Amino acid sequence: MARYVFNLPDIGEGIAEAEIVAWHVKPGDRVEEDGRLADLMTDKATVEMESPVAGIVLEIAGGEGEMIAIGSPLVVLDVEGEGEDDAPPAADPARREVTKAEPAVVEPEPPEEAPEPAESPEKPPAHDARVLASPAVRARAKELGIDLADVRPAEGGRVRHADLDAFLSYGGAQGYAPAGRTLGDEQVKVIGLRRRIAENMAASKRHIPHFSYVEECDVTELEKMRTGLNAHRGSRARLTMLPLLITAICRALPDFPMINARYDDEAGIVTRHGSVHLGIAVQTGAGLMVPVIRDAQARNLWQLAAEIVRLATAAREGKAKPEELSGSTFTLTSLGPLGGVASTPIVNRPEVAIIGPNRIVERPMFVPDGLGGERIEKRKLMNLSLSCDHRVVDGYDAARFVQAVKKLVETPALLLV
Repeated sequence: MARYVFNLPDIGEGIAEAEIVAWHVKPGDRVEEDGRLADLMTDKATVEMESPVAGIVLEIAGGEGEMIAIGSPLVVLDVEGEGEDDAPPAADPARREVTKAEPAVVEPEPPEEAPEPAESPEKPPAHDARVLASPAVRARAKELGIDLADVRPAEGGRVRHADLDAFLSYGGAQGYAPAGRTLGDEQVKVIGLRRRIAENMAASKRHIPHFSYVEECDVTELEKMRTGLNAHRGSRARLTMLPLLITAICRALPDFPMINARYDDEAGIVTRHGSVHLGIAVQTGAGLMVPVIRDAQARNLWQLAAEIVRLATAAREGKAKPEELSGSTFTLTSLGPLGGVASTPIVNRPEVAIIGPNRIVERPMFVPDGLGGERIEKRKLMNLSLSCDHRVVDGYDAARFVQAVKKLVETPALLLV
């Protein structure tokens, strides 16, 4: 038997160190060749390290949340035959890239009508058997260790994926449990994606002078058009409100180039983008992620709907590629039915603006009666909340941009021209 030292290889992107976010082995464990050792996070990606040889783990480098330099020992193994002092060359690292985290924004929004994974063959636990939920939601809750009886559905009495997301965003069962239930204190170490989110949010608030602008939109006709289009969708992805809003945003942005932009404050350069690479904030089990719809302005409603579903699913399952999680020029964030009346989203640095549609509500409004007067009618209303970097975007331009989006949303036929 001999000692084999596996040094952390160069995992790209010109980084000097990575954070240990999870160990899959401990001293005394046996690991096979290509077996999982640990997950490490760089500024951009979570990388799964695999063992180049089989052996018994003798030593590991540090605990979860600690930083490790490239080229330093990650694990020491007891192997059969002659040992080695170092791991294979860095050009051929024993690793697999699994996911990547952009600076996360505040509210998540997976599309409500996203296709759900295959039904679980397992019978739901007895404690949540009476809770209304699809098999896919039950399977996801079981994987996350969530008791469905503790989750309060936002609407209809049926627990959906968005309700699980909201439950997770409030720290699981803590502070979200039914009245009368006593919970113990728990300390949770802030590491991995959650630490990246904390650092990025702090950097955005520290460096960016935010301002927000909120406007109310009448989406009655837009909802009618969406319902009509879905009735003839065939095998295509079901349209949510998001593809329609994205289309309106992409139509309005060319007249406001300083909003579809990224600001390098160290170099003092604003890059105004011709294409709209639109980030969609998605809640995952690990935290908030922002997959990117490339060239959103070049896609039709059905293509946008399909891409939203694909990216949200990939982000939740940890299968999003690095290039799908970077390079956004403008971000849309939504809480769907939990969206509230208004919000003040945090700009996804180095972008300069982020928009958040809020919950749709029905209220009586005065509308023209066609005879020169007005009548009271029930209408569907939704607020749009825009936050901007005041170093780059003036309040006047932000207001004009939202008004341009409002016009398109309230005259939905323009979206199909």
